[in-house]
Amino acid sequence: MRIAYFDCFSGISGDMTVGALIDAGVDFDAVRAGLASLGVEGFGVTAEKVKKKGIQATQFQVHIDDSARQPHRHLRHVIEIIERGALPAVVKTAAIETFRLLAEAEAEVHGSTPEKVHFHEVGAVDSIVDIVAAHHALHLLAVDDVVVSPLHVGSGTVRCAHGLMPVPAPATALLLRGKPTYGGPIEAELVTPTGAALVAQCAKRVGPAPAMTVSAVGYGAGTRDLPDLPNVLRVMIGDAADATPDTETVSVIEANIDDMIGELYPPLIDALLEAGARDSFVTPVLGKKGRPAHCVTVLCEEPRVSDMVRVLFAHSTTLGVRVRGERRFVLAREWRDVETPWGAVRIKVGLLDGRVHVAAPEFEDCRIAAERSGVPVRRVYEAALAAAEPLREEQTRHE
Repeated sequence: MRIAYFDCFSGISGDMTVGALIDAGVDFDAVRAGLASLGVEGFGVTAEKVKKKGIQATQFQVHIDDSARQPHRHLRHVIEIIERGALPAVVKTAAIETFRLLAEAEAEVHGSTPEKVHFHEVGAVDSIVDIVAAHHALHLLAVDDVVVSPLHVGSGTVRCAHGLMPVPAPATALLLRGKPTYGGPIEAELVTPTGAALVAQCAKRVGPAPAMTVSAVGYGAGTRDLPDLPNVLRVMIGDAADATPDTETVSVIEANIDDMIGELYPPLIDALLEAGARDSFVTPVLGKKGRPAHCVTVLCEEPRVSDMVRVLFAHSTTLGVRVRGERRFVLAREWRDVETPWGAVRIKVGLLDGRVHVAAPEFEDCRIAAERSGVPVRRVYEAALAAAEPLREEQTRHE
C-alpha cells in the first residue's frame, strides 16, 4: 500500500499540500495540464524552490489576473467546473467531496445550507486550484492511504470577510472535528479552511508516522515567514512496511435484488464509484422460490459505509443490505508513463517483492487520447500495452 504521511508541525494549507507533493516528485506540468482542462480563466500557477529557515521547499502559488472577471460561485458552479475537467474520475470525486465538506462547514457556521454558501470570487479560484491540484497529485503518486500528524493550528486571530476571527477560523474548527490538534505561541493561522477540508476528506488516520519504507520526501512552503519555525509542510511517500504482498481491511456491502430491471444496474455501479467505492460489481444469483436475482457487491473503506448504503437505497429497489469486514492482500502499485502515437499513457504496475509483476494501461488515459485524436480506443490501448512490454520483460529478467 502506497502511503502519504503529512507532518503538520507547521500546519497545512492547500498550496503547501500541492507544493509538498510536487517536491516529492509529482510532475508539475502534469498538474498544470489538469488545471488547464478545467476551463477557468484568469489565473496561472508556478512552483519554485525557496528556503524556509534553511529548509529547501517548493512553493506552489496561484496567481490571479486582477483584470479577469471572476463571477460569483456557489457549490453547484464549482462542481460543474470540476466535472468538465479532463481528469480521472477518482480525482473529480475526491475534489467534489472536499468542496462539499468545505461548503457544509461554512453553512453550519452561518446557519445556511451548502447550496447557498457563496465562495468569494478570488478565493473560489484559489480553492478550486489547490483542491483539484492536491487530489490530482495524490493520484499521480498512486497514493492509497493518507495519514497526517496531529495538526498545529497556531493561535491568535485571523482577518476574514466578516472581520477578525479566532484561530482556528470557525469553519476550520468544524472541519477538524475528531482530529487531534494543538496550539502554541505562534500567533498565525497555520491550518487554513482548504487545508482542513483536504485533511477531512483524505486522511483516514491521524497520529505518528506509520511503519513504512520511505521512497520520497517533499516540503511545501507557505508564503509567510514564521518566527523560530520553518513554515513548511513535510510529506513522506512510501510503501507500508508489512510483509509483501500488503494486507488491508475493507468493508464489503452486499444486497440481493430480484425486482429491478437490468438497465438500472450500470447507473447504480457508476453512482457507487462516484461516491468513493473502491470497486462494485453485480453477480447473477438464484433467489428464493427459484427467482432469478442479482447480488450487488461494493468494496469501500469503513468510514464510507454509510455513504455507500445511502447510494444503494437511492439508486436501487433493495430494502436492506449486509456489511462485513474482510482482509485482503494487495500488491504495491505505482505509475509508469509510456508513449504512444497519440500521446502519453500511464501504466499501472503491481510490484511483488519490489519487482514488476503486472502492468496494464490506464483505460481513462487511453479513452481521452483516443477521443482527442479521433481513433478507436482499442488502438490506443493496444499501443500502450505494446509500449509496456519492456516492463514485463523486466519482470522476466528478474525471474
